[in-house]
This record gives sequence, C-alpha cells and structure tokens, in this order.
Amino acid sequence: MEANPPEIIQDKPPMAIATKDMPFLEKVMAKSGLTDIFDARDLTEVVFRVMRDLMTTEAADRVEAELHEPAEITKNKSLNMEISDLWHDTNPIVAFLSRVRPPWQGPGIFKIDSDRFLFRVENEGGMPANVDREQVVKAIFSATKDELSSERIQEISSWLPDKILQLWEEA
Repeated sequence: MEANPPEIIQDKPPMAIATKDMPFLEKVMAKSGLTDIFDARDLTEVVFRVMRDLMTTEAADRVEAELHEPAEITKNKSLNMEISDLWHDTNPIVAFLSRVRPPWQGPGIFKIDSDRFLFRVENEGGMPANVDREQVVKAIFSATKDELSSERIQEISSWLPDKILQLWEEA
C-alpha cells in the first residue's frame, strides 16, 4: 500500500486542525514555545492582569464580556475554566484594586510602558528560562484576538504602549 497508495490519499493532503477549534491554552502553548499547560495558564493570567492595568474598568469589562468560551476542555478541574476566568485576577486584593484604580498610563512611577509590561510578565508569571517573553505575549495576544470582535480588538489597541501594540498587531 505504501508503494502504491490509493489515489484518494495521493490527491488529498492531510487536514490541518483549524486554529479556532483548538482550546485557548493549547493555542497559547503552540505559538509560544511553552511546554506546560499550567505555565500557559499562569502567564495568560499575568498578561491579562497587565492589560487590565492599562485599561479603564469599563473597557476591561467589555473585553471580559466577549471571553466566555472554554479555555481548555479537560477533566482536570484546575484547568476547567472559561477564558473570562483567566481575565479575572486570582488574587482577590489585586482583583479589587484593579476595579477601583485608574488606568496606569501617563506620567508617574506606575506608568506601564512596553519595558515594564514585559518585565511584569516575565517576573510575575514565573516565565520558564527557555522561552522568549515577547513570543509568549504575542501567542497570548493571538489566542485572545481569536475570541474577540474587531471592535474589542481595536479598543484594546488604543490602550497598549508602542512595542506591545506592535506585538498585538502582529499577533
């Protein structure tokens, strides 16, 4: 059969799995170089935290409203969540403060520029040493954009600093 495969097999290339059919965290892993789904989850939460810190509460709520899709279909209860669950902060104090504080933009020590954004992702998320932080952020952005409307994608763009905006647009 290998020497003379049927014509049907010869004519049709193997079907690739559509990106939209892959669960969210698997998309992040596939595009980031991460090999552990828990790392993908933890780093996604941190990227989402820093994104929320850049936005108003109202803008963050609009993003969350569009993220009600399963993040990972699994029997493992620690991974069985919606993408919107990843958008919420697991630290209750940080979650509360992110709802009452203004966006961290403009002058001052709390301004989140591109360097601070990447620094926070790397240090708050326990980034594995063998992966590129920009590639991880870009992978999370790509998976996130697959879940959002063009209106929400554009709104998020308006909040991101220069280099992070470039990663968002490339994702």
